[in-house]
Order: sequence, then C-alpha cells, then structure tokens
Amino acid sequence: MKTIWDNLKESLISTFNSLGLAWWVEIVTQNPRCTYYFGPFINSSDAKVALKGYVEDLELEGAQGILVNVKRCKPNTLTIAEDLGERIDRKVKPVFSGQM
Repeated sequence: MKTIWDNLKESLISTFNSLGLAWWVEIVTQNPRCTYYFGPFINSSDAKVALKGYVEDLELEGAQGILVNVKRCKPNTLTIAEDLGERIDRKVKPVFSGQM
C-alpha cells in the first residue's frame, strides 16, 4: 500500500523529470556498443544506490566495458544501440497487448 510520502515522491520525480532536473543513471557499454538510461530519481543518492543492480544485470547479459555516470538529464530514448543504429524503447507494455 502506498503511503502519502510515496505518492508525493512520485509527483516530485515526475515534476523534476519534466523540468530536466531529475537524476538518471547513464550506462555506456563497449560491447555491445549501447547507452542505457535508468531513472528518473529525485536525487543522486537514490540513483547511486540503484545503479549497482543495473550494472549487475548488464554483466549477467554479457555486456563488457561498462562505464557509469549519474547525472541530471532528460533522455528522449532509454536505450541507444549504436551497433545496430537503432533506438529501443524499453517502456513497459500492457500485459494483454498480445491478445488485442
């Protein structure tokens, strides 16, 4: 069950993100040549706590040459696959989208 703080925090993050003031974890991998953005976060501390899990997931997927940066930004695309010259939208899809 969400608390009042959880709802307020979500609203703040949304507002910060729309203004370009939210914090994001930017991860660049050399193999494959990709740039990933994870977030948004209300502050750099929250982003730094979360980044370990993102790096571990990428390592498990075989990514190499991982560089991490925590910064304020407003990415238009969450995954940029430079090897393939494409941008991949990692947004959540509805569970039943395949049944439409």
